[in-house]
Amino acid sequence: MLNVFTLVNGRLFQQESGGSGPLAELQPVWVDLEDPTPADKEWIAARFGLAIPDDIIDEDIEESARFYREDNGELHLRSDFLIEGDDAIDGKPARNVRVAFILRDNVLFSVHAEDLPVFRLLRLRARRTPALIEDAMDVLLKLYETDAEYSADVLEGIYDTLESVSDSVLKQKITDEVAADALAAIAREEDRNGRIRRNAMDTRRALSFLMRSRLLTAEQLEDVRQVLRDIDSLDSHTVFLFDKINFLMDATVGFINLNQSRIIKIFSVAAVALLPPTLIASVYGMNFAHMPELGWRFGYPFSLLLMAGSVAAPFWYFRRKGWL
Repeated sequence: MLNVFTLVNGRLFQQESGGSGPLAELQPVWVDLEDPTPADKEWIAARFGLAIPDDIIDEDIEESARFYREDNGELHLRSDFLIEGDDAIDGKPARNVRVAFILRDNVLFSVHAEDLPVFRLLRLRARRTPALIEDAMDVLLKLYETDAEYSADVLEGIYDTLESVSDSVLKQKITDEVAADALAAIAREEDRNGRIRRNAMDTRRALSFLMRSRLLTAEQLEDVRQVLRDIDSLDSHTVFLFDKINFLMDATVGFINLNQSRIIKIFSVAAVALLPPTLIASVYGMNFAHMPELGWRFGYPFSLLLMAGSVAAPFWYFRRKGWL
């Protein structure tokens, strides 16, 4: 999909079209390509003289080659943007999506494989807020700024989910089913938290590169510094959440071990309680010369009573010790 954005009366105006007719006369500030087709790339090459490689968003690109500037002034950046993901809604987990940026002749080109919440949010804000964006560099910086805000929103969701897990694990008697659900939720939130931390690191690297490029105005530099401060605050939250996740994981596993210990205790008590009557039955069964059943009319009742008493004694002792 080819999305072309121009500035109209201080607002970002979007026009979607796959043809070259109505777009040929436009002077865009941002050209966004979502899962571009060969026709989209051909139009970009014909209209702007920019060849977009097929592997521009591949994941195997060297990390050191993700941010660089060409001799002709083209600025190339490859950054990861977060998608929160929801198994119940879209059937996909949280993930980071690679986006390639090319800044050339005051036009920002972005290439990515799927639609991103950060891009949708920026388009919505830019349509409603006048003078939010003045040039292509502003678009790029606002995308990174919106990405930091989106990561903060996802972190708030993780806080809420872990609070619910805490209530189920720490404030009620936990069963194996509840523990399994808690472990699954903890694992999902740990994955999201880790992706947010990686995303924040990637955004920090991109912004640091832009600051070193000396292409930013004084106002843009101040905006970048504010975004970096926001990212630093996100780091402290992710560290706290990692600690909370580890605590809940240990607590849940501990309760699972307690449940298993209770089951093992039942078998242990049963084994100890049944050992004496088994011994008595074995002695009586092997003693053919002096079997009470043969010379005493109450031999059988006596042996049964003795076996019952040998079972009750261990249970009485265990209960007295508080082991039951």
